[in-house]
Amino acid sequence: MEKKLSSAERYLWNLLQNHTNQISDMSIVKLSEYANVSTATIVRTLKKKGYSGYTDFRHELLSTEKSGPKYDILVHADSLIRSVILKNEIELNNTLKNLKIDIIEDTINQIKNAKMVYIFARGLSESIGQELQMKLQLVDKYAELQTDPNIIKTVSKKISTNCVAILISLNGETPELVEAAKILEKKDITKIVFTTDSSSSIASLSDLLFCGFKSETTYFPNYEVRSRLPLQIMTRILMDSYVVRIKK
Repeated sequence: MEKKLSSAERYLWNLLQNHTNQISDMSIVKLSEYANVSTATIVRTLKKKGYSGYTDFRHELLSTEKSGPKYDILVHADSLIRSVILKNEIELNNTLKNLKIDIIEDTINQIKNAKMVYIFARGLSESIGQELQMKLQLVDKYAELQTDPNIIKTVSKKISTNCVAILISLNGETPELVEAAKILEKKDITKIVFTTDSSSSIASLSDLLFCGFKSETTYFPNYEVRSRLPLQIMTRILMDSYVVRIKK
């Protein structure tokens, strides 16, 4: 007969059931911090549920995941398709690992206190800039997107100190954006940069740097059409976090 759970144990068990993707990679100490309960509560809860301990529970969780839909597509895909899927998974996972909570928090505060947000982007990164602009406007923050190289240069000279600038560049070397960043540096304007190269020119000029992970593998070697997935993930996390913070 299954033993009755206390309120804390019931809370933990519900959390374990509803957040399996996050929990499967956690140690018991990390889970304790994540759930805000003691390791003793974790062990006690799982024993009441029929497990010998956390390791036993985690092994079953991982076993279930490997037979679930997350891995099912990899099992049935050939090696070439599998490599495409895994490339995107690697970009996603490594980009998430690169994120720093203090940078997210500081960026939220900068945007929140800014009179206006200027977004600069070129090429395929323009679509990310458009989405970012739209989301900022939805939360009543005035945002302006510039994509024309001449206008970027002109506008960067006119930005006032109570505004912030967001620059989006995959390789961090987009000439117009680097030039704009140099202008903004002299004007002491806060520069929030989204890129995938921490050693790039634009990264070195940033005040707040979001640096994602870009895979070296490309399926269009003759064209500069590399995936913007890392940039998209980072801007999405920033805006979701922004909404959470301003609603507190």
